[in-house]
Amino acid sequence: MTHIEIRNASKTFQRNGRKFAAFKNVSLTVERGEFICLLGPSGRGKSTLLNALAGVESATEGVVTIDGETPKAPSVRYVTIFQNYGLLPWRIVRKNVELGLEALKTPKKTRREIAEKYIELVGLSEVKNEYPSRLSGGMRQRVAIARALAVDPEVLFMDEPFGALDPVVRMKLQDDILKIVKQERKTAILVTHDVEEAAYLADRVVVTTPNPGRIKKIVTPPTPAGRRDRASVDFLLTRDKIFEILRTKSSENVDYVI
Repeated sequence: MTHIEIRNASKTFQRNGRKFAAFKNVSLTVERGEFICLLGPSGRGKSTLLNALAGVESATEGVVTIDGETPKAPSVRYVTIFQNYGLLPWRIVRKNVELGLEALKTPKKTRREIAEKYIELVGLSEVKNEYPSRLSGGMRQRVAIARALAVDPEVLFMDEPFGALDPVVRMKLQDDILKIVKQERKTAILVTHDVEEAAYLADRVVVTTPNPGRIKKIVTPPTPAGRRDRASVDFLLTRDKIFEILRTKSSENVDYVI
């Protein structure tokens, strides 16, 4: 069974007495274990589509399902990592990571063991007893990633999680999240407006159009092994093809494989 299915989905809002479509007639299937990037400038409905998948809001028309079920509310089966971290400042790192486990009523000892496992996975064992205010932006995002993974979700949704970070930290976290997603066998959908980020991370890059958001084209890059080097020919070809698509005015829903 397809893990995630979006079929002829649209989302319409009322604004100043008029209807506004955030995205329209979007169709996409995602297989288990895929890493998908939704790419496009701001205002193209990407975050709204992610919210529909995460159960934060519902599509106005069409079908949005995970394992054949429509997400009706946020769930530990599919968690979202945001750009602003969302950490509780009065909790130390370990207690922040334990937050979702507390909601699941996981026993205290087990909770601590799971939290420390994922804190180690993201390389923060030395600061597990520090408060968020004592951490850098990159470290705070690692805490948010560990907290999301601690509840063992099937799907990771990410809404520009690296957007506020400096380039060196951003690239390091891209490597980390890619390794973790593949190691933990998660399905991942990342919203970004960074072409190089999408070209580097994604198994498929879904390029969107604005007003309302639609799928313009889907780029399937070459094999990951040849693309994980930012100086490689495969990476540069993928990046340049995405830039070319963004520059064109076509709004066809056509897969593009390079």
